[in-house]
Amino acid sequence: MQPDFPFPAFVLPGPLNLILTRLMRGMARRHPAILRRLGDKAGARILIDVTDAPFPLLMEPAALRLTAVRRDVACDAVIRGRLAAFLDMLHGGADGDALFFSGALEISGDTAAVLAIRNALDDAELDLTDELAAEGGPLAPILRRGAALLARRSGLMLTRHTGGMR
Repeated sequence: MQPDFPFPAFVLPGPLNLILTRLMRGMARRHPAILRRLGDKAGARILIDVTDAPFPLLMEPAALRLTAVRRDVACDAVIRGRLAAFLDMLHGGADGDALFFSGALEISGDTAAVLAIRNALDDAELDLTDELAAEGGPLAPILRRGAALLARRSGLMLTRHTGGMR
């Protein structure tokens, strides 16, 4: 059975990988402190296994690459959980430690690399919608409206949480 995933089935890994890598490179350009904060852990290969998605993502910070891969890919560490948990953590809606201790997110492998990435992303206070719009050029308004529609229909947190953590 295919997981319920909020993105269209026609998005293939090849084009998706180009988009994901462009997004990661743009974020690194706009937020260079993220890579500096990773220090010697920037070379780690982190598998982000979104359990309700058809494929996980492999984050390679030093190579500025984010790609859709098979679940059995070689990596240094794995972060596993539902998309909503990852987005809540990224956007400041939930504390990463609380998500780990509650079991909403699981980590294995090089936990120091996972914590370095989590801390670097927390410090950057990223907003996924802003990051997508920044890469969208003239399509930015359409991307923002699409993200707002997707957030309303799916219940996913696609923008930075402005209040305290829930």
